[in-house]
Amino acid sequence: MTDRTTAPAAPPAAPPTPPRPTPGAYARLAKLDIVDYYIGLPLVFAMTLPLLGARAETLGFLLLVLVAEVAVVAAMVSFDDVTGYRDGSDAANYGSDAARRRLARKPLVHGTLTEPQALRFGRAATAASVVLWTLVVALAPHRPLWAVVGAALCLVASVQYSWGLKLSYRGFQEIFLCGLGVGWVLVPYGLLVGHVDGFVIVQALVFGGGPMIFGLYSNTNDAAGDRAAGRVTVAARVSPRANTAFIVALTATETLLVTGSHLLGIAPWWFTVALLPVIALRVAQLYTGFVLGDILRARRTAIHTHRAAVVLLIGANLLAPFLPDAL
Repeated sequence: MTDRTTAPAAPPAAPPTPPRPTPGAYARLAKLDIVDYYIGLPLVFAMTLPLLGARAETLGFLLLVLVAEVAVVAAMVSFDDVTGYRDGSDAANYGSDAARRRLARKPLVHGTLTEPQALRFGRAATAASVVLWTLVVALAPHRPLWAVVGAALCLVASVQYSWGLKLSYRGFQEIFLCGLGVGWVLVPYGLLVGHVDGFVIVQALVFGGGPMIFGLYSNTNDAAGDRAAGRVTVAARVSPRANTAFIVALTATETLLVTGSHLLGIAPWWFTVALLPVIALRVAQLYTGFVLGDILRARRTAIHTHRAAVVLLIGANLLAPFLPDAL
């Protein structure tokens, strides 16, 4: 009779060790390289300079607003990354274009952070946002009700962008992208000055339109992944031809705002002149995206166009006191 011994069972595999979080991973989670909403604050400073002068307290206040905005965006994009990781849209939208879209900017998909780590960071950033914006309002020279409500609305809508109410999944993404930019010009301006006029609102609309327009190109590229994840964007819901028409229409609307505001007596002549390069760049990005078919390059052009518009507006506002009232 043969003696048979049973081999001992292999020990269960140890669970994978979660990645050790690094400051760089959290910086990528918070998208600290995205400055396109923050650059509204130098524009606010340039617009308030003729009224308030170059006062240290104004700069200190805007610096506090900047920190509060960074906290809000960190919370928003952290929850957005968690949602995109859970529903697979980030893997779908970034996986095939990793070389062009820098997959490392999505640390959950890239494997440099875990979902619990991202959630803890998002919750901490949300708490910091509430504290910081409360401090901003408390220290503001003026507190018109509309500005206080606007600050609260921007904070709540940002946190709910892809979490909770999931505004960006319910058809409000394009409105949000523009509205946040508009709010983050009007709110600090109102808290500093106490009121706004028509020209300030026009400049806020131009500023808010920038992130919305380059977001439309992102949505065009991501339409299939967003559609599969149930994210409601115009690009995911309509035909490619209708989406192109939508982007062309919004681009034309921005041009009409820039030119028509002067014709209606809302904006001075230099406003239209200063933004003529922006109009030309908008035409170029439409050609790149929908004639040449390179949507991601058109998106990059749109980002640069937004930043150029802000630089031109800042320069024009600073020079305005030295320019004639009319030509």
